[in-house]
Amino acid sequence: MKGEAWLFTGVALFFAVTCAVYAAFAPDPAGIAALAVSGLMAVLIAAYLWWGYTRVGPRPEDRKDARVREAGGTRGFFPARSYFPVISAAGSALLALGTVQGLWLFLIGVGVLIPGVYGFAFQNTDRDD
Repeated sequence: MKGEAWLFTGVALFFAVTCAVYAAFAPDPAGIAALAVSGLMAVLIAAYLWWGYTRVGPRPEDRKDARVREAGGTRGFFPARSYFPVISAAGSALLALGTVQGLWLFLIGVGVLIPGVYGFAFQNTDRDD
């Protein structure tokens, strides 16, 4: 995690310097705001990664003397195939069309989107880990 933390710290510094130079030479407030927000987002990610590094400690990927077998074991959870993303996308499309066409289509979109998002969010709560 230390490498990722350094990477996002560098990105945050890049946006800070770029924002300062841009603010000095261009009076455009939209560009200044965009660079400032980009820098703040990079700072947020870098702070989380540094916090995670201090909490967990160095991973095998962070040490030069680490062996491959140290990083073995379960690497993550990969859910099975699901149709809930498709249902959520269809509900979102119906919501967008409903804002143009009428309230009746918007309400159908709400009726399709709510179960899609609910199923998408809770489809893996009953897994045994």
